Amino acid sequence: MNATRIGVDKWAITSRIFHWGSLIFLITTWALFVTYENSESDAYLNLHKAFGLSMLFWTSGRIINRLLTKTPPNLIMPKWQVALSHLVHAALYILLLAMPIAGLLMTVYGGHSVSFFGLFEIPVFVTPDRPTARFFNNLHTGVIWSSIIALSAFHILAALYHQFIKKDKLINRML
Repeated sequence: MNATRIGVDKWAITSRIFHWGSLIFLITTWALFVTYENSESDAYLNLHKAFGLSMLFWTSGRIINRLLTKTPPNLIMPKWQVALSHLVHAALYILLLAMPIAGLLMTVYGGHSVSFFGLFEIPVFVTPDRPTARFFNNLHTGVIWSSIIALSAFHILAALYHQFIKKDKLINRML
């Protein structure tokens, strides 16, 4: 089916804030880690961890919002595209939860607590274990991060395809 809806039904303002906020959290957390790697200070790593935990809380709120907020109707498109869209979104939600959880587990299995902007601290709640810390490090930095990048790129390319090739104003729904 090639017909498209011409009207724009926007996502709720809360959904739009959560969507763009996720992007800001993700970029900020990544930038803090890159800055840490290029500096002598652990302050950037501590901020990276605090923002990572923030992403966990933010994504949890985003999922609750998604369950409670009415969604605009799907644009008219082939069923496989709708299904793929839902699959990619679900995978991104899962990864945005898994990423900070893996980072937290990597840290505590490494024998370190995590400070949340100095407001409270998550203590080491497991017996430190280097091989387990390495496992969660590989999951955090390799598998999950690579998956987030790949799925985000696919998400962006699909949105651009709809906006500029299909001209169905898909992006306008999230602005």
